[in-house]
Formats: sequence, structure tokens, C-alpha cells
Amino acid sequence: MEVLVIASDSAAGASLISSLVRWGRHEITPVTLAASRWKSERQAKKVVRRAAPACVVDLRFTHLLAAGDPLQELDCARSHWLAKASERACADYLLLSSAGVFSGTLPHPYREQETPDAKEPPGSLLAAVEAQVLAACSRAAVLRTGPVFASDGPGFLHDVMRSLLAGEPRVLDDTDSFCPVPAADLGRVLAGMLDQMDAGAEPRGVFHYASPDRTTLYGFAEAAIAAASQFVAVADNAIARSAADAGDSGRNWSLDCRELRDTFAIKQLPWRAVIGDVVRAYLSKQQGD
Repeated sequence: MEVLVIASDSAAGASLISSLVRWGRHEITPVTLAASRWKSERQAKKVVRRAAPACVVDLRFTHLLAAGDPLQELDCARSHWLAKASERACADYLLLSSAGVFSGTLPHPYREQETPDAKEPPGSLLAAVEAQVLAACSRAAVLRTGPVFASDGPGFLHDVMRSLLAGEPRVLDDTDSFCPVPAADLGRVLAGMLDQMDAGAEPRGVFHYASPDRTTLYGFAEAAIAAASQFVAVADNAIARSAADAGDSGRNWSLDCRELRDTFAIKQLPWRAVIGDVVRAYLSKQQGD
């Protein structure tokens, strides 16, 4: 089927396209992040009309979150425009969202049926976007995920590695927990969903995908630096835990992913199994530069 990939040059987009090209089962129309900064609904509608896709995949938000860019109302409006254009084209619409739509106050992994309760941006804005696209497109699905990391592009892995190579110690939180997702794994999941949609699956609603192993900023950095230590010198004070408030158990943004497993038979894979490969690829690129 024809797939219109928005933010094709993001880490998630590059991984998805790599998976689709490798399998050779779909036609791809890529739209870069820069090209997707439409100023009007008419521009977004034209892109969908010209591509005539069976599915529109909107991957912009994970890149914006990784880059630390504040979400703007226009960023959110663009998803609404794409959802409405998908509805007019009788196309599926798949929005990649974030576990950040939740406040993180619950101790258990968040289920798909639990109501987003983030009070501040970007979580509150993402929750509003999800509601808009689900209302605007009868064939819309939302996939929430954890923080995405890759050897290319912005994100916490790059922040940690840059500090390490510059010899700048980092003090990191070790209380708030989340489940990171390698971009390559996310590409596998998105491609698997598209395969089954092409085979007749008609998903609508909300799904979750994240790694099954929970960590913190400190824990993630510790694993990344341990992998990097095989190739570069690491100072004893490269990272340190930030002081925690007494009695602060931290917030939790882990996700229960059973709906994705039950609907698409897609299983979770651990991020720790690939962190070494991702760090090695990052360092190789830095040395090549």
C-alpha cells in the first residue's frame, strides 16, 4: 500500500522507511520535517491529496520532544489537518504520541484506557492533539511510546555522549522512571502495524509501545557510558545522581503494551540489548566526522 511518512528524516522516520524498504511490501512517499511545517490546512491537504496514500504516518512529535523544542499550537494544528485530510481520502491515520500525556503519578504501567492527565505542556498539548485526531478521522490510531533514542538525531543519548566526550560531568535524576525505545525497534513496530493494516486490520483508538525494562535518566546514562567505556576513556565523575527529596518516590511513565500485543501480536524488546550497538554507531560517526 501507499504510505505517506511525515517527518521521514526523523530517527523514527528513517527507521520505519528502512524497515519498509527492506521488506519491499509498501510504496513510500516521504515528507521531511522541514517540508511538513505547513502554514495552512490547504497545504497539508494538498500533500495528502497528491500522495493518495492508504495510510498517513505522523512522526513529528517524538522528534520535537527529543530536540527539546517547545510544542506550538501550529504543530498541533498540523496533526488535526492531516487527520481531516485522511478522513476525506478514506485513508488510515497513525499518530505517534508519547507517554508524556500522563502525569506520571500512578505507580503501575499506564493502560491504554486510562485518561491522559498531564496538566502542563507538552503532555497536555499532546493529549489534546490525540483527542482531535481521533474525533476527526474514523480510521485514526494513536501509538504512544517512550523516549526514542538513536545514533543520529537529537535526544538524551546525544546529550550524554556529548558531555562524556567533552569531559563535562552530568548530574542526573534517578527517581523519575520511563521506558526508552530504540528507534530501530520503533521502526519494526510501525512497519508491523502497517503490514497488518494492509492485510485488512482496521485499528482505531490508542495503543502503547515501549521497552519492558524501566529506567531513570541516571540509569540510562549509566548503561550508555558503560557501553562507551569499551571505546573511549571515561572519568570516574562522568555522571552523578542528583539529590532526591526525602520521601520522593519519583514519577512513572512506563506503559502497559498489551493492546498492541493482543491486536497486532507485536512483542516488546528490551532497550538494554541494543544500547551497546547504538553507542558504538554514535561514536563511529563522531570519529568519522
